[in-house]
Amino acid sequence: MPLTYERAFRVRHYECDAYGHVNHANYVRYMQEAAFDASAAAGFDMDWYAQNGRYWLIRETDINYLRPLTYGDTVIIKTWVADFHRVRSRRAYEFRLADSGEIVATAMTDWVYLDTAAQRPVTITPEMEAGFLPDGPPTDVPPRDRFPTPPPPPPKAYTLRRQVEWSDIDQAGHVNNAQYLTYLETAGVAAVNAFGWPMMRMAAHGFGVVGRRYRIEYKQQAVMGDELEITTFIAEVKRATAVRHYTIKRISDDTLIARAYAVWVWVDLASGRPIRIPPEFADAFEGHIVA
Repeated sequence: MPLTYERAFRVRHYECDAYGHVNHANYVRYMQEAAFDASAAAGFDMDWYAQNGRYWLIRETDINYLRPLTYGDTVIIKTWVADFHRVRSRRAYEFRLADSGEIVATAMTDWVYLDTAAQRPVTITPEMEAGFLPDGPPTDVPPRDRFPTPPPPPPKAYTLRRQVEWSDIDQAGHVNNAQYLTYLETAGVAAVNAFGWPMMRMAAHGFGVVGRRYRIEYKQQAVMGDELEITTFIAEVKRATAVRHYTIKRISDDTLIARAYAVWVWVDLASGRPIRIPPEFADAFEGHIVA
């Protein structure tokens, strides 16, 4: 059995969005804090990494939302290392409500182990593996699946430009992983505005769009002063759901920084239940949706 760690977080009011739900980026912030504490509990705290010239960099984040967290909830995050693979390691997370035990989200992060000075991957040591997996590697770990190749963008894919700001940067000197979800959300909101369906118009019609899943692959690091171009479009439209794809590139050299997709669900704001995507909404996005 892997070494498991649990930490409780009480949802603050400022962590919630206009729907009253914990913002997607804050789930990643909870996960990062839980991972840091779990590593310290295994004997590898921040000082250990600094003294040994090592650190972990997230390569991919995958979150599935089962029900929203709201202000005042206390959520317990259980986390454990799912596997080691030479220079990479996957960490699993389970979010459950403290008062009922209900699981409200699950997630996985794929980390790369790096030499701080060389900024290159290094092999994970047997001592580290034993610290996180004291009983040896688990045998029931699902296989890794490659990040899916997105379809070609439709004619009216939406593009947003954004400058990396000081508030986006973390102690590693690059854009924090959680901040990318803010970039994606900003681009998605701007896109629906551009096609005539701002969030307030949706609310006036009694429906909203909420996230069911976010998956993001980090390809390169963005740093202070980079100008980024975020391109987004919709695909895989079903009765009550659709997938929004995103790419983030650095404009100066056209480097792919990250790519992502989100599964969105249309819901009735009064009941919170899924609804059929309104035809007038879908019609407005002609040319923005992959056929």
